Amino acid sequence: MGTRAFDRRTRELERRAARKRARPKRQPVRPSLRAALRRVPTAAWLCAAVACLNAACWSIVTPPLQVPDEPEHVAYVKQLAETGRLPTHSGRFSAEEEIALEDLHLQTVAEEPEYRTIASKAQQEKLQRDLTVAARSPERGSEYAGVAASEPPLYYALQAIPYTLARGGTLLDRIALMRLFSALFGGLTALFSYLFVREALPRTRWAWTVGGLGVALVPLLGFMSGAVNPDAMLYAVTAAIFYSLARAFRRGLTRGSALVLGALVAVGLLTKLNFVGIAPGALLGLVVLSVRAARTQGRAAYVSLAIALAIALSPGAIFVVHNLATGGRALGIVGAGIDSVHAPLSEISYIWQLYLPPLPGMHHDFGGVFTTRQIWFNWYVGLYGWLDTTFPGWVYELALLPAGAIAVLCVRELSVHAGALRRRAVELAVYGAICLGLMVLIGGDSYHQFPMVGSEYGQARYLLPLLPLLGLVLALAARGAGRRWGPLVGAAIIVLFVAHDVFSQLQEVARFYG
Repeated sequence: MGTRAFDRRTRELERRAARKRARPKRQPVRPSLRAALRRVPTAAWLCAAVACLNAACWSIVTPPLQVPDEPEHVAYVKQLAETGRLPTHSGRFSAEEEIALEDLHLQTVAEEPEYRTIASKAQQEKLQRDLTVAARSPERGSEYAGVAASEPPLYYALQAIPYTLARGGTLLDRIALMRLFSALFGGLTALFSYLFVREALPRTRWAWTVGGLGVALVPLLGFMSGAVNPDAMLYAVTAAIFYSLARAFRRGLTRGSALVLGALVAVGLLTKLNFVGIAPGALLGLVVLSVRAARTQGRAAYVSLAIALAIALSPGAIFVVHNLATGGRALGIVGAGIDSVHAPLSEISYIWQLYLPPLPGMHHDFGGVFTTRQIWFNWYVGLYGWLDTTFPGWVYELALLPAGAIAVLCVRELSVHAGALRRRAVELAVYGAICLGLMVLIGGDSYHQFPMVGSEYGQARYLLPLLPLLGLVLALAARGAGRRWGPLVGAAIIVLFVAHDVFSQLQEVARFYG
């Protein structure tokens, strides 16, 4: 009796085991977005918050429409939000925006530092009254958006959300909300810059914060992210690309990370035409990483590469087809620089001199101007408003001291770890390709205006997509001070950047309200 009971028990256990084996296996649970966000260090969120608040402050101290091309960008958003159609180069601003420009005295104030913006109670009451009446007008949008009309629509489509939410207020109310929305992109730029530094220097935790906070406090980032301008989104997208590349170089390329890179390139192409200079370097990184991944993944790596490239290039193809169908240049305003290439050696010489001193035998296109310092360094230190708000001359002289110290410490750290640089030469070459592509694009478009204008696009804001590399330089400089003094030097760098940002905002206040 006991034996039969034992046999029945054994058969029952076997049947249960068979049923268990027959059940479909549960698929592994993929980490949720919430879990991924929880893995982001608190310091990274702090850097993002500082950048957002900084841009918000800049949006308040800078008068409406007193940022380069902001009237045109606002007109683009207005046309898209109110009519659902894209703007053109011809025509005039809407009556509502014309009233705002006139009552704000923009034509008198812009590029004329001796004039201030409106300040009296009577002027402000007139502005508010005129804009309230204009907001009730049945007019919808305006086809004119000037230089902004050539830009892709993604940034403006996103800005249509805060524009629509504030439709019950005046145009200035809508601009204020759009500026705050744009400040979020400043936060994303600092966030991804922190994460990029973390991937580049994984063993030095405190240095990540130095790089991330340094980027968050860059005055030009706050100035541009506190305005209605697609540059703000361009900085964030490019910072995300730097982070994605650094992560893939360190941890390997998966199908998911390849598709993310492809999607980021697509978003960049839909954000601003300047991304055309960044895209080749980003795609080069994707190809290099795919070749590396093929050693372990085989053909699957190339399948991922093909899908990522299709995603990345699809917006560009649509943009080219649209421009050709409407009778424009294939690449819009960017194509102007390409179409004007009749003397390639002269253009190469010009582009070189736009950034560096001329070589022997070169014709001097910028006679008496040291472009490296007078355009790129000085204008990074302080050039705001309609490129008419500057510091006193002695500030630019003084700024050379901390800049030189940071450069020396960074070079010292790189020399100590020369072996690591050689091992990461391919990764560094990809970052170099991104830098070179952007600089050549800026120089080529500037050459199109030469000699009528010496350096039309010689503005430091156009190089801000490379801000993650600045964050890396700051982190390396702090590490270059050694283990004992490194954290103190990092703290000193952050204090320096805070002071630079605060005094830049005060300079803006003095320019428009002093």
